Amino acid sequence: MERFVRTVDKLNLWVGHSFAWTILILTFGGAYEVFVRYLLRAPTTWAFDMSYMMYGALFLMAGAYTLSRNGHVRGDVIYRLWPPRVQASVDLVLYLLFLLPGSAALLYSGWTFARRSWQQWEVSIYSPAGMPVYPMKTLIPIAGLLLLLQGTAEICRCLLCLRDGRWPRRLHDVEELESAILHEQEAMRARGETVR
Repeated sequence: MERFVRTVDKLNLWVGHSFAWTILILTFGGAYEVFVRYLLRAPTTWAFDMSYMMYGALFLMAGAYTLSRNGHVRGDVIYRLWPPRVQASVDLVLYLLFLLPGSAALLYSGWTFARRSWQQWEVSIYSPAGMPVYPMKTLIPIAGLLLLLQGTAEICRCLLCLRDGRWPRRLHDVEELESAILHEQEAMRARGETVR
């Protein structure tokens, strides 16, 4: 079970890092559009389409990555005070009731949208450049599959926590500043130092 969790975490780490490059594409595309539109007075026909396609791709593909890092927003005012086994029990129920069915629906519906889009070689009717939509719609079932896999890994993580009484370690590549400050304060308290 631990091997499965680590494998799915690594897969979503790779996908998350790969699609993070869309931020760079968005930045350069936006900067280029501003330059040609306002300085050269020659706006592009593709920059707006490219920006919402790239942002959509980033949004879709970041969901499973963020879940693997436990980075989604949650109201944890009470949750963080609970013992790990209670947290795991609540998470397990929520994953089974909401995450897995939602991910399965995204996979199923997304597959239908993507299949139809590829059959028609669909392009955006709102785009002067006629941007193809089928690659973007293909990301919908892929995102559903990755969320389904990560949701299954999270269920395994909950079961491991229920068994061991502590959460298994997660892969970490980034950390929010607030979390880093909280960890530092906990370390200071453990050493008996005064927390500022």
